[in-house]
Amino acid sequence: QVQLVESGGGSVQAGGSLRLSCAASGYTSSLASMSWFRQAPGNEREGVASIYTSGGGTRYAGSVKGRFTISQDTATNTMYLQMNTLKPDDTAMYYCAAAMSFSWYPLMPSAYKYWGQGTQVTVSS
Repeated sequence: QVQLVESGGGSVQAGGSLRLSCAASGYTSSLASMSWFRQAPGNEREGVASIYTSGGGTRYAGSVKGRFTISQDTATNTMYLQMNTLKPDDTAMYYCAAAMSFSWYPLMPSAYKYWGQGTQVTVSS
């Protein structure tokens, strides 16, 4: 089992920045990838950014590429999402997810078994 706890959400004005954190515990040595997803009211959950735990390869959704950066600290089993130049469209609940199996589609929710409880990000214009 793997437990995930997100933190760092909040309210910012457009153009501002936030950094989200996801602390993983449990069988973290078996993780293949971790990702950030987001879901706004009435919308489907969408993949934002992912990182392969071994090697650190990353993937980004087109809507955030160049603005968001995903990273990991393997020593503390923590994943981060640095979000810059935030836009009102980035407003959503952000979720951390982890998988023990490799996936060629790491931005798909179906690739993940473990999920955090979410942290709210609100960007005002």
